[in-house]
Amino acid sequence: MKAMILAAGRGTRVRPLTYELPKPMIPVIGKPVMEYLIEQLAAHGFNEVMVNLSHLPESIETYFGDGRRWGVNIGYSFEGHIENGEIFGQPVGSAGGIRQIQEFGGFFDDTFLVVCGDAIIDLDLTEAVRKHWQSGAIASIVVKRVEREKVSRYGVAVADASGVITSFQEKPPVEEAKSTLVNTGIYIFEPEIIDYIPHGIEYDIGSQLLPDLLAGDVRFGAIELPFRWLDIGQLSDYWQVNQQLMRSPVRGMNMPGTEVMPKVWTGPNVAIDWDDVFLEGPVYVGSNSRIEAGCEIQGPTWISHGCHLQAGTKVYKSLLFEHTLMRQYGELYDAVVFGRYCVDKEGRPFESEKSGLDWVGDARDKALKNLK
Repeated sequence: MKAMILAAGRGTRVRPLTYELPKPMIPVIGKPVMEYLIEQLAAHGFNEVMVNLSHLPESIETYFGDGRRWGVNIGYSFEGHIENGEIFGQPVGSAGGIRQIQEFGGFFDDTFLVVCGDAIIDLDLTEAVRKHWQSGAIASIVVKRVEREKVSRYGVAVADASGVITSFQEKPPVEEAKSTLVNTGIYIFEPEIIDYIPHGIEYDIGSQLLPDLLAGDVRFGAIELPFRWLDIGQLSDYWQVNQQLMRSPVRGMNMPGTEVMPKVWTGPNVAIDWDDVFLEGPVYVGSNSRIEAGCEIQGPTWISHGCHLQAGTKVYKSLLFEHTLMRQYGELYDAVVFGRYCVDKEGRPFESEKSGLDWVGDARDKALKNLK
């Protein structure tokens, strides 16, 4: 079966992470979020996968290659152009990306799945496709109920008793939303859907294609199944998703490394003063990280490889990307540290100096000097 992963967006709502990483490459429990999607697709027999690219495309192509590691065949569709040897992304919209792929080589010749490249799901995709076929519709969207205060972040659907969608609002204000049933960005289409996507313009599934289908009296349905859906739509979601998954992973997700004590995992070759460090899991410490005496780490906390926590530092419920150096007695609470950027759990930036984070040099270089 065939699938498409939407990976062309700039990820403006999760900056600064996406200054240097495309959104699908943002790590969750040590792996790019898109890798979990590919594993899920492979498990349900989707062995032909197209990925549309625009923002920082080379990192996705380099990491996933032709897909053989996951037992799938992966192809790529670039949206943009190259000028004087420099790549310029120019997304054509989620629906426009489907049209571009089809016009190039006719990839979509049977029922196909479309998923966003920035969410963790454990949906039974096989059952979702079965329900789509039973409906006889040319399009189905997988929906889920959310708290009313969150509806403005999503497309909101109203469906009748048979599951046919009768109303669709793209990101309405809370007070105007007609339901709490939202679009999860998971779609099942028949190839005929491409006839409804205009050629040569930027065109989006949620804000344009679905409302246009309704306006044209084209029947499409909602599929509601129980599943976990962890969407990294905003920077605050990223902190929350990692907190949730370290406490309660989705099916098939395992912590890397070795569990050296209850709910504490480490990669190889870590240097930790075990006699004088307080650790309360779940905590992961990546390979070649150094944690000195007097440090306190409370989970859920993820410390990537090559980090250095000097004596007396405190880290609570935070994520440290690779090669982060914290000076002596620095403190970090409910935060994400990414290179030279620091944000709290709501995605608000703060000054690194207040938490004892040192950007003067590379943590690897500092660690080596301190070991001499």
